Amino acid sequence: MRTYIGGHQAVSTTDFIELALGTPVELWLGVEGESGMERAARLDAARDILAENPELPDDLVRIAAGVVDAHPELFDVVPLARFADRRTFRKGAAA
Repeated sequence: MRTYIGGHQAVSTTDFIELALGTPVELWLGVEGESGMERAARLDAARDILAENPELPDDLVRIAAGVVDAHPELFDVVPLARFADRRTFRKGAAA
């Protein structure tokens, strides 16, 4: 079965996200190894998009909530400490 959104075929999760957002995912998440100058340019572009589309964050929350509701199996709960800087969690360390 093929899925089309606005005339574009979505064949992966990334395709669905990009078509829903109207922007590439990398614009918001960045790419591994990007330079400081590339990051600054990416964030500038993201700020411009948000300024022109103030409803976008609300749309993103609705999309994310819909995905979580439809596919809870994709979201296993993982302890926060696994991803956070462990120094933050040491006894006596300031948060």
